[in-house]
Amino acid sequence: MIQIEGGVTAAKGFKAAGIFAGIRKKKKDMALIYSEVPCKAAGTFTTNIVKAAPVKWDMEMVRNSPFVQAVVVNSGVANTCTGSVGMGYCKDMAVTTGSCLGIPAESVLVASTGLIGKQIPIDKIKLGIQNLVPILGNSTEDGILAAEAILTTDTKKKELAVTIELGGKPVVIGGMCKGSGMIHPNMCTMLSFITTDVAISKELLQEALSADIKDTYNMISVDGDTSTNDTVLLLANGMAENPEITEKNEDYEKFYRALNYVNTYFSKRIAEDGEGATSLFEVKVINAVDKEQAAKLSKSIVSSNLTKAAIFGNDINWGRILCAMGYSGAEFDPDQVDLYFESSAGKIKLIEDGIEVFYRKEVAAEILSKSEITVTADIKMGCSQATAWGCDLTYEYVRINAEYARKYTTNNYLII
Repeated sequence: MIQIEGGVTAAKGFKAAGIFAGIRKKKKDMALIYSEVPCKAAGTFTTNIVKAAPVKWDMEMVRNSPFVQAVVVNSGVANTCTGSVGMGYCKDMAVTTGSCLGIPAESVLVASTGLIGKQIPIDKIKLGIQNLVPILGNSTEDGILAAEAILTTDTKKKELAVTIELGGKPVVIGGMCKGSGMIHPNMCTMLSFITTDVAISKELLQEALSADIKDTYNMISVDGDTSTNDTVLLLANGMAENPEITEKNEDYEKFYRALNYVNTYFSKRIAEDGEGATSLFEVKVINAVDKEQAAKLSKSIVSSNLTKAAIFGNDINWGRILCAMGYSGAEFDPDQVDLYFESSAGKIKLIEDGIEVFYRKEVAAEILSKSEITVTADIKMGCSQATAWGCDLTYEYVRINAEYARKYTTNNYLII
């Protein structure tokens, strides 16, 4: 597997565009992804009972539409808790996109992100779609513009592409995502759009995505809030012309590993770009009885606000970590736990068999001062492990979330 330049337009046959449509204040706010040929589609969606209209539309289309060929996205307004009018606007977006591209409305997926409870400015969005279609392109720059247009409180674009060889043919997986706040395990406030030219059955495409999010997007947490619009879409158009993957053979495993690489990268980028964050906080639980135990423990640690605040303050308060492990719901023996902190400044052991060992506090503080920090908990019960990702909890996070309505709202729309 080789990482290559590009993102959502890197795979053969995919085009994209991003523009300012006037939904947000001065920032690009609409994106379009288009495949030259029909795609097989897979999707995973928020576990929140309150689901946005675009989530409901996409769940139906991914399940029942014979193929997908485009995804249209707006940022600034989420189209959530908007009733039948909001669902009608999803159809309007799909119909307008389909008409402009000459494809069925049922082959168009839609996504929205932003303020909950406001109707989307459908006239601006329709005009935006009409302006997006003529400028669709397959260049790296076209992909960048699309990646920028889906951001909300994110501070940077998030895109990646890799290539592998399947059946003697080069296959590309590329994509883009957004996510910064309202991030918590079991799908988070994020949109992720992954495109690939692999030839694979729809059933195995969905199975690969559903299995992989358990180790990637479902293992990140910024603030403990699971959103209403979480969507991961995976489109495969088959233009690589590899022998179609119809069973779990070696080619399937290679594709799955590449997909995991892309989704792991996106998960870490979302976590480190958490609202107000200054560092990526990675938690590894090793030597667990099984994967489920390790995942529960690592997610509990990475979601602990007390631990996240300690990371921000460069405070080696390891008691908060053991406390978070203790209420995780996973059984373990605290008298067997070894705990390590690590960063580019080095690695130290803090506790052994549940008891604090000697370490130099100035060395520990230096380790915690770096932009990427890893906590490893060895529970000495088996051979399984899991990794979760989060970020520190800062004053800036509180400021951003306290000032949304006052600072970012214009004409009843949240500008983020």
